Amino acid sequence: MAAQPNPREAGERIEYLLGELSAADPAIYAMVEDVLGLVTDLYGAGLARVLEISGRTSPATIDALASDELVGSLLVVHDLHPYGLVERVESALEKVRPLLARHGGDVELVRVDPCAPAVSIRLIGSCDGCPSSAITLESAVQRAILEAAPEVERLEVEGSATNGIEVAVQIGSKPPLRSGTQPAPRPCPADLVETG
Repeated sequence: MAAQPNPREAGERIEYLLGELSAADPAIYAMVEDVLGLVTDLYGAGLARVLEISGRTSPATIDALASDELVGSLLVVHDLHPYGLVERVESALEKVRPLLARHGGDVELVRVDPCAPAVSIRLIGSCDGCPSSAITLESAVQRAILEAAPEVERLEVEGSATNGIEVAVQIGSKPPLRSGTQPAPRPCPADLVETG
């Protein structure tokens, strides 16, 4: 069995190679872009069919597919993920809460902006006064959010390691979509999704 590729690293490499090809030979780049669009559409249709069949025969399989980092990120790219951004971020935070609790802390979801896409969280409590521990925990929260919601590009963090100051961190980049082109935009709510 081949090693599972890291979706983020693969996406970054694709973006880099497309940029290089575009600069080197625009005519070849246009053909490659067309091929990538066709392949993306084909795989998207295949993933949609897998979800449709799984939903009829084994709904639990959909949860397993959606929670897999690689498959879940592909579902996001094709706008097929069965769970919304807020739900996936909340689930990610639930997974890291036991780690935070062991260090006297917790995390609160403050706001989700699906249009950006950005997430704002508040780290609560102390981490036994150890700044390096707080940074490690903040990193664990970032990693959990990225695994659950690879489309998140910006994370705003209040509290703990930041001494109550809000900081914004670029944590992701847009997954490669149709070789640099975006699908038809989904309606975006006018307001941010405020939580808690």
